[in-house]
Amino acid sequence: MKRCTKCGETKPPTEFYAAKGGIDGLRGDCKACHAARAKLWYAKNRQHVIERVARWQRENPERLRAYRRERNATRTREIREGHLRRTFGMTVRDYDAMLVAQGGGCAICGARPAQGQSFHVDHLGDRVRGILCIRCNNALGQFRETTEIAEVAVDYLASGGFANTGVYDLQVQARARAQGLVQVPG
Repeated sequence: MKRCTKCGETKPPTEFYAAKGGIDGLRGDCKACHAARAKLWYAKNRQHVIERVARWQRENPERLRAYRRERNATRTREIREGHLRRTFGMTVRDYDAMLVAQGGGCAICGARPAQGQSFHVDHLGDRVRGILCIRCNNALGQFRETTEIAEVAVDYLASGGFANTGVYDLQVQARARAQGLVQVPG
């Protein structure tokens, strides 16, 4: 047991930081007192610390990038959890439950995410609608979130690409030009 020089409480040695210069190899103040003092110092010197860190980051971009890559490599689930909470107000557990409710894949095409990968959370404003693969998520954006454009695309695909004006069949004309049956004006 050791007595803290700041608060006077007697605590186990595990409650003190190591210090090479100490008689017993420990700091005189306990971890709680040290943390309180450090917090007070930071509050008084906050701007100085922020400037110093920003300067170091500017001067050491390669080391910063390497540090972040190494740190983030082991924190993928934690990073994903933070992103889902900040962006959509949901947890990884909510995401997983939604994916299971969709049959384990994209809500539109049914594709399943590769091992270790995740799909996009489809949302409209602050309302989460489902989990989508990148292709389906992009398609909704390309259709400008309107059913009218999506319906025209469905008609286009169902008709084999026939121009809906009814004036001419693009496929037939293109085939005829390729076979040399029709001369291209020009």
